[in-house]
Amino acid sequence: MQINIHESDPHVSQLVERVVAGEEIIIEINDGQPVAKIVPYEPKKPPRRVFGVWRGKVRIADDFDEIPEEIAKAFGIDDK
Repeated sequence: MQINIHESDPHVSQLVERVVAGEEIIIEINDGQPVAKIVPYEPKKPPRRVFGVWRGKVRIADDFDEIPEEIAKAFGIDDK
């Protein structure tokens, strides 16, 4: 169905009911040019997690959790 934007305003609830029933509604401006489409909302599904995809691709250095002396001094951290 196509409807002019000025005609759609008082009929929004009816248009939404038609969309829920499966119909697509095209909104057009005065010259008949389509500018929007009302369709049912479909929430995006979160991406499926694939476990182990990073296995063998990441290496954590042995000194990962050690703070370099100059940085410790800058933050006033005494590591002793």
